[in-house]
Amino acid sequence: QVQFVESGGGLVQPGGSLRLSCAASGFTFSNYAMSWYRQAPGKERELVARINFVGGGTYYADSVKGRFTISRENTKNTLYLQMNSLKPEDTAVYYCKAVGFGSWGQGTQVTVSS
Repeated sequence: QVQFVESGGGLVQPGGSLRLSCAASGFTFSNYAMSWYRQAPGKERELVARINFVGGGTYYADSVKGRFTISRENTKNTLYLQMNSLKPEDTAVYYCKAVGFGSWGQGTQVTVSS
């Protein structure tokens, strides 16, 4: 079945960086656009970034544009999110998802705090 395993989260100070990874399985990863979402406490899950299946086209939410970079390595069935200049408002559980599938992983917690 379709599975996503997110990793790389943690506690970081404001201005710091983290790189999230998402290992995907159960489908032909290279054929699907992929997305990162996040959900902060008490808020709805929101789209953070998206990358098309060949990696040439990307979308970013205004709140992360210029600070986050989404990328993928199709030979490893892995999606990445490089997060720089982190802010306290980036604190959330981050999830990856394939466009067209309803499955979600367990997410990885990112906490930005001094």
